[in-house]
Amino acid sequence: MEKKKVYLDNSATTAVLPEVIKEMSPFWEDIYGNASSFHSFGRASHRALNEAREKTASFFNASADEIIFTGCGTESDNLAIFGIVNAYGKKGHIITTKIEHHAVLHSCQRLEKLGYGVTYLNVDKDGVISLDEFKKALRPDTMLVTIMHANNEVGSIQPIEKISEILKEENRARKDRIYFHSDCVQTAGKLKLDVEKLGVDMLSVSAHKFNGPKGVGFLYVRRATNIEPITYGGHHENGMRPGTENVAYAAAMAKALEIAYRDIEAHEKRVLFLREKLKNGIAERIPKVIINASADKAVSNILNVSFGYIEGEALLLKLDMQGIAASTGSACATGSSEPSHVLSAMGVDPMYAQGALRFSFSRQNTDEEIDYVLKVLPAAVEELRKMSPVWNKTK
Repeated sequence: MEKKKVYLDNSATTAVLPEVIKEMSPFWEDIYGNASSFHSFGRASHRALNEAREKTASFFNASADEIIFTGCGTESDNLAIFGIVNAYGKKGHIITTKIEHHAVLHSCQRLEKLGYGVTYLNVDKDGVISLDEFKKALRPDTMLVTIMHANNEVGSIQPIEKISEILKEENRARKDRIYFHSDCVQTAGKLKLDVEKLGVDMLSVSAHKFNGPKGVGFLYVRRATNIEPITYGGHHENGMRPGTENVAYAAAMAKALEIAYRDIEAHEKRVLFLREKLKNGIAERIPKVIINASADKAVSNILNVSFGYIEGEALLLKLDMQGIAASTGSACATGSSEPSHVLSAMGVDPMYAQGALRFSFSRQNTDEEIDYVLKVLPAAVEELRKMSPVWNKTK
């Protein structure tokens, strides 16, 4: 069988599209001035930055002055969490979930060490929180809720709009507002996101998840949100993120969003078809597998599969030798010997959790690539299981 190259790790990062690369080209040689400079070179860059900000905001039903350009989704998460905490003026309580990205989890763990209270909500077998548990978690000193829109490992979607409705009702009876932040890194560019419908005060996005360049993202901050900067040095980004702006990447992110939102429904159907084709093919060809997260409660581009009685890392290497790229979970957790905190929170049997792989799709993937994976994968699983003493005992 001829070896092919198949990239199914699009939730870790995506290829930068040719149109996006072209969008950046003027900023390397022609429009290279500092956007904060007053001369004509600086003014040209400043205009381009404003255009990128307005364009970016338009895709989320936001205003341009509510968009703060950052370096990535992790920075956006940190700015949201620590920015609210710094502005609050007193220690309080934060609500999050057990399956957040480490950019949120580690931030909350740091705040716990500083004396803040943190509630980590449980999730069900599909990776979704209970709204009743959320309501019970609210306290008089709750200051921030930070819950991701879709999980980066299994794709489970949280009921963000319902959470915001609960918080609106709660805030009516409060003197000190509870702010609501959502990490939307895995849904921006894949689902239509309207900040008014979602009801969030802050929203994090990273460009490289939807065919933009690495090193740029943004934090949406609703007007009148009481937030302070976490780094200091200049007036840039409304005083919230000092440092010379990366105009080229801001323009590229806006272009990537434009492309992503062009026929977004058709693209979602396409990746859903590919995901279901791979899922059904795996179920037909390989015994003892578990699909993690219900398909109707998850984004269309992520398929997390547990292959029982083998190590996910070993299977990943075998696939890589055949030109297939996938992952064992979050790229930010690569190198960790600990089981996935997401699968553990979902109650997945450890015998299956250790054999989990995440396949994540983009519009660039093809039917032929899925066919190739379905030819390679069963043999790789069978070979590893033959070497597993636990598997041999089950036969």
